[in-house]
Amino acid sequence: MAKQPKQYRITYERPMSGRTYTSRPLTLEEAIDYYGYTLEVGASWSHEPGNKKINTSPKTITSLITNLNNASNNAACNGCGDYYSYETA
Repeated sequence: MAKQPKQYRITYERPMSGRTYTSRPLTLEEAIDYYGYTLEVGASWSHEPGNKKINTSPKTITSLITNLNNASNNAACNGCGDYYSYETA
C-alpha cells in the first residue's frame, strides 16, 4: 500500500479588505502549480532594491508559504501584500 502524500489547505488574507480565501486540500506539488503565477510575479520584482529573492520551486510547505508571502510583498505597490498561512488537511 503506497503512502498518501500530505495535503494542505492554504489560506490567504487580503489586508485592505480583510477577506480570507481558503484553497481546497492540495499536495505540495499541486500547491506549487496552483500558486506558480504568484511566485513568478514576485520573482519578476526581486531585482528591485529592498525586495527578496523568490524560490519558484520550494521543497517544503513552510518554504512555499515563506516564498508566497515574500512574492506577494514584492509585487505589492506599497510593499504590504497578502498574508499566506497553511494547515494540514
